[in-house]
Amino acid sequence: MIRPRWEWAWETDAGDRVASPSPVFTTQYDAEEWLGEHWRELAAAGAVHARLLHEGSQATPTVELRVP
Repeated sequence: MIRPRWEWAWETDAGDRVASPSPVFTTQYDAEEWLGEHWRELAAAGAVHARLLHEGSQATPTVELRVP
């Protein structure tokens, strides 16, 4: 059985990809929950936008990681 792949891609404000990949998840819920727990760390490391990828294609609108 092949399991679905959900993962996050990070980008800077200039649109450059941040190299460190996210863990790979088998459900969208798990991926979104993980981002909810780690977005502040990612923002502190320079990530400004997060894109949720499902099997390599963007699955949801881009999420902004700025601290209000």
